[in-house]
Amino acid sequence: MPATRRRFLQGALACGIVSRIAPAQSVTPEPAPHDDLWYDRPAERWLEALPLGNGRLGAMIYGGTRVERIALSESSAWSGAPTTGGVNPGALPHLNEIRQLFFSGKYEEAQALCGKYLVGNMTNFGSNLPLPELQLAFDNPAAPTNYLRSLNLDEAVARVTFRDGGKAFHREAFASHPDRVLVLRLTSSRPGAISFRMSFGGGVIPASMRTNGNDTLVLDGHAWEHMHSSGRDGVALQIRARAVIHGGESTAGDQTIQIRGADSATILVAIGTSFNGNDPEAMPREIIQNAARKDYARLKQDHIADYQPLYLRTSIDLGRSSATIRRQPTDVRRKGVEDGADDPELVALFFQYGRYLVIAGSRADSPLPLALQGIWNDGLASSMGWTDDFHLDINTQQNYWPAEVCNLGECQLPLFKLIEVMRTHGRATAKEMYVAPGWVVHTVTNPWGFTATGSTGWGIFVTAGIWISLQLWDHWTFNGDLEFLRTRAYPALREAAEFFLAYMVPEPKHGWLVTGPSDSPENWYLTPSGSRASESMGNTCDRTLVYALYTMCSEASKTLGIDPDFRRRVEDARAKLPPFQIGRHGQLQEWLEDFEDAEPNHRHTSHLVALYPDRQISPRSTPELAHAAEITIQRRMSSPNWEQSEWGRANLVVYYARLLKGDDAHKYLVSILAKAADSNLLTFSSGGIARAEQNIFAVDGNTAGTAGIAEMLLQSETGEIELLPALPTAWPRGSVKGLCARGGFVVDIAWTGGKLLSATVLSRNGGSTQIRYGDLTTKIDLQRGQSKRIDAKVFSQIEHSADVAQPPVLGAQPS
Repeated sequence: MPATRRRFLQGALACGIVSRIAPAQSVTPEPAPHDDLWYDRPAERWLEALPLGNGRLGAMIYGGTRVERIALSESSAWSGAPTTGGVNPGALPHLNEIRQLFFSGKYEEAQALCGKYLVGNMTNFGSNLPLPELQLAFDNPAAPTNYLRSLNLDEAVARVTFRDGGKAFHREAFASHPDRVLVLRLTSSRPGAISFRMSFGGGVIPASMRTNGNDTLVLDGHAWEHMHSSGRDGVALQIRARAVIHGGESTAGDQTIQIRGADSATILVAIGTSFNGNDPEAMPREIIQNAARKDYARLKQDHIADYQPLYLRTSIDLGRSSATIRRQPTDVRRKGVEDGADDPELVALFFQYGRYLVIAGSRADSPLPLALQGIWNDGLASSMGWTDDFHLDINTQQNYWPAEVCNLGECQLPLFKLIEVMRTHGRATAKEMYVAPGWVVHTVTNPWGFTATGSTGWGIFVTAGIWISLQLWDHWTFNGDLEFLRTRAYPALREAAEFFLAYMVPEPKHGWLVTGPSDSPENWYLTPSGSRASESMGNTCDRTLVYALYTMCSEASKTLGIDPDFRRRVEDARAKLPPFQIGRHGQLQEWLEDFEDAEPNHRHTSHLVALYPDRQISPRSTPELAHAAEITIQRRMSSPNWEQSEWGRANLVVYYARLLKGDDAHKYLVSILAKAADSNLLTFSSGGIARAEQNIFAVDGNTAGTAGIAEMLLQSETGEIELLPALPTAWPRGSVKGLCARGGFVVDIAWTGGKLLSATVLSRNGGSTQIRYGDLTTKIDLQRGQSKRIDAKVFSQIEHSADVAQPPVLGAQPS
């Protein structure tokens, strides 16, 4: 345990962190370590509990003194089943008719036919479901004092300490990736003080419970529900919880395990499902048996040894918060930000928390990538119109935006596996719906690779497969792994390009190649007659993504030295795409025509994918278009009741970072903490947008917020690394270590007085790159494994010149 953390916990227990359960103590506690979330009371709500995860199994720790609640979840606990017949049989026969209606300006007729013939069948799509809680009911008196609940990100360990009846109680919990098990350790300052009743409670799935011997609880169930599936389709699952005690006795009751008078207890929890043909009974049984062979110290040691090499790659310092603020619990600090407090250490904690959630939710061997709620599940999304699935019109992408730049590239591997599944099923959709080669996927998918369409307004987004495949390209550009490019990235991108080469059609006015009918997720426009419509031909989001796809294919073909004929085809098609256009309000047009927004306050700004994550628009290479993109943002923000969801706020951070406006990026970064994060710093979509009475957790605000902070401090493209491109005035001094840049570079940066102090660049692969700071650049050449320190004076000695190299212009200029 780090010395600062040990002193903090000892001081808190001995001297008394102010407890909302007990009267305030007279001794002021030490400030908390920067990598701790901590609280002076148990959680009462899901969005106050603390998340643990091992890439598959998730747990939310409440930290109760009389009853400990551990809300369980598992990434493959899905209702539904593989779907056949998802494509509307009327799609292909009416596709050209719908296109011609749009081209002829008959938008209302075209929209009606989209609703009739293009909407797919999602009746057995399914959803990830929350699992029952593991509950521990204690025999302690109801007068705890000196309470402290924490999550240490440095170790990925949750802790609870308090005093009760003259005894000190201590709990630790972690989700072990190497041992595939949730571990909960209970100890006391006095022998024989650990007594509790262990049971399962709550949950929405049909299940039966039993005991196995005197120390193990078993829950057998099915991930069945009726809203998103047939009610009888879904994985079978089993949860096992075993109590290993020292001293005392363990007995089996009616669906409970009773522990009396133990000196200590270690509870092991494992979950198995039938996903991918696994045996849901054998899997948890084997996991528990293997974990029980180790003592607690070894389990914890192996967990930390597995976790820390990922987490410790990157560190951040954004300045010191006041001593008063640092002594406050995390929920009080978050509320302080909402009330306007300056708390840069909480922002730094939020950055590392996003990285922690990526590691906890998505390891290289995870069966599935991060869903809408990661691997955790508050039960709200799946109980209403939403599904806790993989949204491909921005949310799943946001889940992985921080992976490469924040030094967690291998955490993307589960996503790449799902892309392969989608690619397989997307071939059938491409053929059945469009008579085209290659593969296509629309707005949402599930573990079985659903690729057909959903409803009009959101579900007919034809370039979703390109957008998610940008993550493949990022993995290549950040790491330079030629084998990955050759065997994984390029085949998927090439096959997607084959689809669009066959699918796209020339529009009659200019002869531009356009997509459609397709959504610009998830916005609506007003037709010339004033009607609302969502589908169109040639929206800007589609154009941007197809341009990116053809560019990636061209560059990969050159790098690999293959497919020259195919390269010429995609380059010729790219030249025929529509240009970006600036509309009547000075905004970047979202559609081929200069339509008005039907919902000016809409949360989606899908056409700004050209600004981020792609770089077809930037202040240096396309200043006029960058200005138009900013006007688009400003118009949305100026609309009454703009739908500022957690992921929408995160979009504003990355947008303004790319626009090189650090103070604006910081404003919306703080707004995530202030307006879209709860006590446990998990982000949520508000009940108003979700049409629910409660806020619904969504992990994308955490992950994309972390990516936004990284983007403010470091930006890169092939051949150039930019230092502190959007440093806000709120962070006058600080440092960041271990951020990654395209080209296989790892970068440390330090600054003071709002100015660069120094940077150290390490090359993983060897090579040269241009380093930019503001308008000044310098070039470095490094061998593999070599690093170079660059002092700020290097840039101060460079005379500003109009001949400074600029990034290439990837997008067409406005017409």
